[in-house]
Amino acid sequence: MIDTHAHIYASEFDNDRDQVVERALAQGVEKILLPNIDLDSIEPMLQTEAAYPEICRSMMGLHPCYVDSNVKQTLEIIHSWFAKHNFIAVGEIGIDLYWDKTYKAEQEMAFTTQLNWAKEMKLPVVIHTRDSIQETLALLEKEQDGSLSGVFHCFGGSVEEAKAINDLGFHLGLGGVTTFKNGGMDKVIPHLDMDYVILETDCPYLAPVPHRGKRNEPSYIPLVAERIASLRELSIDDVQAMTNRNANRLFAL
Repeated sequence: MIDTHAHIYASEFDNDRDQVVERALAQGVEKILLPNIDLDSIEPMLQTEAAYPEICRSMMGLHPCYVDSNVKQTLEIIHSWFAKHNFIAVGEIGIDLYWDKTYKAEQEMAFTTQLNWAKEMKLPVVIHTRDSIQETLALLEKEQDGSLSGVFHCFGGSVEEAKAINDLGFHLGLGGVTTFKNGGMDKVIPHLDMDYVILETDCPYLAPVPHRGKRNEPSYIPLVAERIASLRELSIDDVQAMTNRNANRLFAL
């Protein structure tokens, strides 16, 4: 299986990163994709990729929660990295209006700027949305000229939202939220287009049941696959084959 969204470079894994990767491999996780979040995460992310070159692949982008009044300078530095390293995607980018709306205009500018990089470089984008799905879709619709592809990571929305995302040619990243009792995803997953579903953990956050509230890690991906398999009345092998095919195609792995 492929964990398409994991922050195993984060400090939460500094004491046992090797063991975390070993546990993932033991559970059949063959690739772990690393989204960048800000300027401080670049070095640990690239070091993690270098330590596990057969398993980890990096992306480059500015997460909306790290957008501030210096956003233009930050974006220049982020953009300069694409000339220095081979990244598989532009990410993690998007709009987050959950914590703070102070920099909403700057977030939108940063999102649009990075979508345009993706078009120029022919790379997929990894999109973070929180309390912002309609705003994000509206901006994406404006920018979608047929060349943009990517994923709405950590999808926890409605069937209608899933369809709107798929209609723009975008995938849905399903993670720990799919296993939450009151997450509502049991009503949504049976209706999703499986050609657009990929698996993720977003670790160290959002651990699936029965680990909810603890540190998440890539070895928990099978719990997400099992939940999807059960809701879709598929075998876990079917879910693995479908989501791997989608991830391999999207990220050109």
